[in-house]
Amino acid sequence: MTADFPAGPSEKRRDDPGASAIADWWRSSITDIAPNQIRVRGYPIQDLIGTITFPAMVWLMTRGELPSPQQARLLETVLVAGVDHGPLAPSLSIARMAATCGVGLNNAMASGVNVLGDVHGGAGEQCMELLGGIVRDPAFAGDPAQVARAHVEAFQAANGRYLPGFGHRYHKIDPRSVRISALLEEAVSQRIVEGGALEAARKVEAVLATSGRVVPLNIDGITAVVLLELGFPAALGRGLFILSRSVGICAHAWEQMQEGGRIKGPVPKEFTYSYQGPALRSVPQAWTARTRRLTAGESNGAD
Repeated sequence: MTADFPAGPSEKRRDDPGASAIADWWRSSITDIAPNQIRVRGYPIQDLIGTITFPAMVWLMTRGELPSPQQARLLETVLVAGVDHGPLAPSLSIARMAATCGVGLNNAMASGVNVLGDVHGGAGEQCMELLGGIVRDPAFAGDPAQVARAHVEAFQAANGRYLPGFGHRYHKIDPRSVRISALLEEAVSQRIVEGGALEAARKVEAVLATSGRVVPLNIDGITAVVLLELGFPAALGRGLFILSRSVGICAHAWEQMQEGGRIKGPVPKEFTYSYQGPALRSVPQAWTARTRRLTAGESNGAD
């Protein structure tokens, strides 16, 4: 299928050094647009519509080539799993509060997306960096357990005890991670992916277990493993998480708009915050005297 439509009326285009410089300035290898013609990475858009899935389109746009259906299915698992984690997640609650402030849906969504930073939203990328470093270590193939321990200790020495992608403040066992892990192990057995990142993650779990606590992979961790197995770079991992979570942000903002309400705060109005500033005090006399002088001047008609 490569059924392009006939080209539309040709547009007169400038053919001079200035036009060429502008075209080069905005060069792109992603989409080729002409009258009656849209090609994505060389594929006519009409051939992709109804043929490939949205995760395959995400892969094509970001990687330049189409994945296999099995690879696209694996990517789809993490895109589905990361969509939502309830209205108390900061990105979702902020979107809901913004929706009650008189802004549009796009503004409410942007408000939620804008807080997906290093702490809330960045754990997947950070875990990809950690696990990727373990897998790339030349000694990993010979002694994966020791390499994992060394990288974990180095990471914690530099960043503290918290390890991105492992453990969860709410779930002892993250059900999303359990399901994706099973699908990933199946993909490894079918040789769709190699399994190195998954092995590294299991070795890190074992390192953490030596402290006497069970600290399993959470959704950020298993997402990191899947994306590494599929060959995505760590920095793009955060973008893919944001793409996924944007669906939940949209849904929560839209639900709040249907419910109505004005200026929804973080807690119901009968609750308040704890003020810890100075007690009631008077403005210094130097300022109150100035105010009296100004007031007197006005009452006397002074200019």
